[in-house]
Amino acid sequence: MNNSKIWLSSPHMGGNEQKYVNEAFETNWVAPLGPNVTGFERDLEQYINENGHVAALSSGTAAIHLGLVLLGVKLGDEVICQSFTFSASANPILYQGAIPIFIDSEYETWNMCPKALEEAIIDRISKGKKPKAIIAVHLYGMPFKVDEIKVVANKYEIPIIEDSAEALGSSYKGRKCGTFGDIGVLSFNGNKIITTSGGGALVASSKELKEKAVFFATQSRDNAPHYQHSEIGYNYRLSNICAGIGRGQMEVLDKHVSLRREMHDFYANYFANNDGIKVLSEPNSDYFSNHWLSAILVDPNKNNGKTREDLRLAFENANIESRPLWKPMHLQPIFEKYPYYGEKVAQELFENGLCLPSGSNLENEDKKRIRQTLNVFFKID
Repeated sequence: MNNSKIWLSSPHMGGNEQKYVNEAFETNWVAPLGPNVTGFERDLEQYINENGHVAALSSGTAAIHLGLVLLGVKLGDEVICQSFTFSASANPILYQGAIPIFIDSEYETWNMCPKALEEAIIDRISKGKKPKAIIAVHLYGMPFKVDEIKVVANKYEIPIIEDSAEALGSSYKGRKCGTFGDIGVLSFNGNKIITTSGGGALVASSKELKEKAVFFATQSRDNAPHYQHSEIGYNYRLSNICAGIGRGQMEVLDKHVSLRREMHDFYANYFANNDGIKVLSEPNSDYFSNHWLSAILVDPNKNNGKTREDLRLAFENANIESRPLWKPMHLQPIFEKYPYYGEKVAQELFENGLCLPSGSNLENEDKKRIRQTLNVFFKID
């Protein structure tokens, strides 16, 4: 049997990416602007709909950072952030000299707990420090509890930065993720549902907000014949070459979503009769996940003492990549001194959860190897 590496989530090209890249070279648009950047933004706007205005940037992290800048977050301000996420959700808070306030998850979607969110807001206000923004994440492509989170945010008039870095193609009640917050964030890193090799986007609710984001992303250059700067700027615009890759990837986005969802179904069917394994799935029909990564919780008490780490090592021995769920931010050395609200849901998810190979380019032979490894691990004939 072929024993080549099976990756967790590797890039998957559609075939037309090279055409757009070649056009960039042929027309000498080798710069952080050009027809591919404009075309990629237009493609994304048409896809997400809801009158979103997209600014193509160098990364999703850059989009979160600019979102904080646009919302006026400054030194000493407090920003609420989901704890159970990748560090890129939280790092930009520190870029601004602001203070992260971390919130626990709930078990249904693994995302920000609305109850803990409101408890945190009430407590921070009682301490004389109303949070300036909320960063909520659609983890692994699963939409967070949009209605409940928005009710709390609206009640206390706190804007939402919607981190949809993992959720392009996901939707809630038929509306695309990335369009629910005051500012949306997308990522096109090499392991995402589509990729530009490195890249991201900010989704603004107005053309004016998008133009301000682009202004900041291009070193805040004032309208003058010379280089003049009245505000701090950043080098955050997406390359026209990378945007060309993105234009080709947009042509296969829906196909990639379908294939990722098929991988989720593969695992859901495999574990259907094992009540010691929980596969992250939509709570109800309001949710539609791209299932960017298929993830499970392993209960050792119902699997003869076998843990998620045992399973990870079994995959590793078979040259198959899997990965523990995100370690919560409030447990990270760089963030552990900051306030945290909630119970231990995020910690339990980290301790018992595993992300499984989920790529849209996995072949039947790959699935066969994954199944065989699982059969041996769980001693299934």
